[in-house]
Amino acid sequence: MKYNLGYCPEDRKTEGIIPNLTVRENIILALQAKRGLFRHFSRKAQIEIADRYIRELGIATPSTEQTVKNLSGGNQQKVILARWLASNPRLLILDEPTRGIDIGAKTEIQKLIIKLCQEGMTILFISSELEEVVRCSHRVVVLRDRQKICELMDDQVNEDVIIRTIAEGGRSL
Repeated sequence: MKYNLGYCPEDRKTEGIIPNLTVRENIILALQAKRGLFRHFSRKAQIEIADRYIRELGIATPSTEQTVKNLSGGNQQKVILARWLASNPRLLILDEPTRGIDIGAKTEIQKLIIKLCQEGMTILFISSELEEVVRCSHRVVVLRDRQKICELMDDQVNEDVIIRTIAEGGRSL
């Protein structure tokens, strides 16, 4: 947070959401942490912020006061995204942001990622699904044993090139 980074972890249930807090409390968490322990947001301001992101991200919840553990996996993931988007990060790191969610929520999150990039946000997108990587990326870095073996740009970002690069260890490109 000191460097204005946002991070959506791979395991949303153990590392992302705070299950017994409300949607509002989960969304406001990063903003409140940046602001400091003793400089609270008014409840009205918290609700306004939460309502904004519930609307913008299409989070299906009956209210801002719904306990986040009662939401679907896709909506929990959107709450985590809302938390970091509310903090206006310089860099948003998304580690497997669509793992374990239904196809509808997956599509919505992918569209959101593309929209945020088009608006100028820098996103580090980590995914083991090649189709998703190709759909959401204009630059791909292929790693092997924690080492960069190749960087692909624009036209090279397609499944065939990525698979060939992985198989050949980056030698041919």
